[in-house]
Amino acid sequence: MFNRMQASASYRHETRAPAATVWAFFEAVHRWKEWNAGVYSCVLDGPFVEGAWMTMVLPDQQVIQSQLVEVNAPFGFTDETVLGDVTVRVRHEIMPLPNGNHSIVYSINVTGEDAGDICAQVSSDFPEVLRALVARAETTAGV
Repeated sequence: MFNRMQASASYRHETRAPAATVWAFFEAVHRWKEWNAGVYSCVLDGPFVEGAWMTMVLPDQQVIQSQLVEVNAPFGFTDETVLGDVTVRVRHEIMPLPNGNHSIVYSINVTGEDAGDICAQVSSDFPEVLRALVARAETTAGV
C-alpha cells in the first residue's frame, strides 16, 4: 500500500533452517554486515530487548539510530527509526510453515511525508537481504 503519508510492503523467503538459527542471526546485530550489503556496521546498546537502541552505519556512512520497539524471541522483532516527521517501522518475523520449513518475513510501514518513496527506497534490498540471510542460516544449520 502506498500513498503520500503512509506506505507499507512485505517480503518473505522460505528457509529450511530452524527458527533458532535464524533468530541467532537477528540477535547478532554486530554481524548483520556479513549478510546485509546495506549495512556497513551496526551496534546494539545493550542486550537485544525491547527499548534497546541500535546505531547502524550505512555503506555511504549515513548513521541511523533505531530502537527495538517489540522483541518476541524467537519469533520476531520490530525496529523503529524516526527521521524528523517520518517514522519507519520494520517487523522481522520467523513463521513456521506446514512443511516444517520457516518463512522469514520483513514487513515495513512508513508514515510521514513522501512515505511511498521512502518505503520503496528502504525496502528495495529486502529480497536480496532475505536471500543472503537464508543462505547463511541454511549453511550454518547444515541443511
